[in-house]
Amino acid sequence: MLPASHDIAGGRRGKPACCATCGRDTVLTFHHLIPRKLHRRARFRRDYDRETLARGIHVCLACHRGIHRSYDEMTLAMRLNTLPSLLDDPVLARHFAWVAKQKR
Repeated sequence: MLPASHDIAGGRRGKPACCATCGRDTVLTFHHLIPRKLHRRARFRRDYDRETLARGIHVCLACHRGIHRSYDEMTLAMRLNTLPSLLDDPVLARHFAWVAKQKR
C-alpha cells in the first residue's frame, strides 16, 4: 500500500488543494507520471532510477480519470510523462478545460 501522501494531497486526508491540471481547489490524488504498472518492466528499470519512476503530480479525481481513460499506460509512460506534455496534449487540454468549469 502507498503512503498516505501518495493517495491524497495536502497535510491530511480530505484537505482541498489546487489541482495541477485544472486548477480547481479540491481533494487531490497522486498520478504517477510513469504508470506503476510499467515500473517492473526491464526497459523502465534500466532507463530510470527509483526516484524518477516515483515522480508524479497531484490532480483531482476527474482529471486523473480523464488521463487514464484517454491514453493507455505505455503512451503515458513514453510520450506524456511530464506535466508540460500532459498540459500540451490537445485531447487532455480539452478535458482539463471542461473539468475546470465543473463544481467541486
